[in-house]
Amino acid sequence: MRVYIFLCLMCWVQPGYFSLSTKSTPVSGKSVENKRVCLEFSKLNVKDSFKELFIPRLKIILMLYTRNNLNCAEPLFEHNNSLNINFNKHKKTVWLIHGYRPMGSTPSWLHKFVWILLNKEDLNLIVVDWNQGAATFIYNRAVKNTRKVAEILSRYIQNLLMQGASLGNFHFIGMSLGAHICGFVGKIFHGELGRITGLDPAGPKFSGKPSNSRLDYTDAKFVDVIHSDTKGLGIQEPLGHVDFYPNGGKKQLGCPSSIFSGIEYIKCDHQRAVHLFMAALKTNCSFVSFPCHSYKDYKTSLCVDCGSYQKNSCPRLGYYAEQWKHSLETRMKTWPLRITAFFDTNGKYPFCAYYFVLSIIALDESMNDGYISFKLLNKLGMAENSRLYEKSNRFYKLQEVKILAQFLNDVVNISSIVLRYFQSSNFQCPTSKHRIQRLMLKSLTYPERPPVCSYNFVLKESEELFLKPVACTKKNT
Repeated sequence: MRVYIFLCLMCWVQPGYFSLSTKSTPVSGKSVENKRVCLEFSKLNVKDSFKELFIPRLKIILMLYTRNNLNCAEPLFEHNNSLNINFNKHKKTVWLIHGYRPMGSTPSWLHKFVWILLNKEDLNLIVVDWNQGAATFIYNRAVKNTRKVAEILSRYIQNLLMQGASLGNFHFIGMSLGAHICGFVGKIFHGELGRITGLDPAGPKFSGKPSNSRLDYTDAKFVDVIHSDTKGLGIQEPLGHVDFYPNGGKKQLGCPSSIFSGIEYIKCDHQRAVHLFMAALKTNCSFVSFPCHSYKDYKTSLCVDCGSYQKNSCPRLGYYAEQWKHSLETRMKTWPLRITAFFDTNGKYPFCAYYFVLSIIALDESMNDGYISFKLLNKLGMAENSRLYEKSNRFYKLQEVKILAQFLNDVVNISSIVLRYFQSSNFQCPTSKHRIQRLMLKSLTYPERPPVCSYNFVLKESEELFLKPVACTKKNT
């Protein structure tokens, strides 16, 4: 088991994004160097990890980025322990904490994460470099260091508080082991941190542990967690106020399925949580998620009624997930409300997938053993084919049946819904007809869009039927 964990957690060597450099300002065609030196992320390698076997080490570097120094990290505190002039105590502060780095390399996603956040919002961004402590071949040693890192961070935070900063303005984002570091910091400050986001929190040595030994929803006022590798390097059990399980949390679309794919086979699912968070922030992807007891229930269309709720009732993965908490706090009598939420993605960046639910009320008993296929036509007549979660459905008389469908592209202006019905058994006449009282199509990705309907039509066995949708009447929505 230890060998397996070691192999699974062997991280990947990537060239570092942060290099030691000096700021320069062009003056009359010449470059004049400033004295300010840019901090670099600790560049370590296999030799350093090997040395760590005999000489354990732990060092933390706090790298401050703001819009004033977007391309040049500066120390959060100066040599005289004074606060960096670029830190604004009145603004939100994001703390970004990486995970286990057995090869000592710079996280491949780190620079892009910094750039996306600061281009989205004017804030203080602190990269917590604990590479000298995470770069070790002994995973258990890195696990033990997580508490030590949290204790050291707490002393820096106390200094910030003394200078007027607020715990409520702190948003901690941690990847893998970094997620548990965030939790330990939150425990030190008795859950008063504003928010913690766990990006696929590490599972080995944390799964099944009590709440005081891992990230927990009590560690901040709002804790959101993305689980993308629950059968590998991540953790299965829910930890936050809202726990997102993309594609069920086990296997991510687009990731290699064979060990012969090399290191990508090991890291892809685990890292997907980071890339989903960034995609939600940088692109127009709307990762609306659906509270549900299980992924199986979600796929069988048992948890797709967000459209009937008020705005923001269904949480959206990513930076703005906190809006869901604020909307529910005003309506719920008790807090915390803890949920598990499921959704699916595409296999390629930015991982957008578009979901619709097709609701059908049949008037015939004869439709109790068949299945529907459908596609959508836009105003230009271009077709978008659906991927249905369940091929076979039972249609009982006057009972609504919901069919969950995925599309690779969104269809905003629907000109036609193209239906085809197939009988599963061979006992029906191939020319049989089936009466439908109502069809309703609802976007789940954008629940604010009004549904469209079609009423009182007949489906012929195995024949395509083109329906022109209309606005649904209120009594039928």
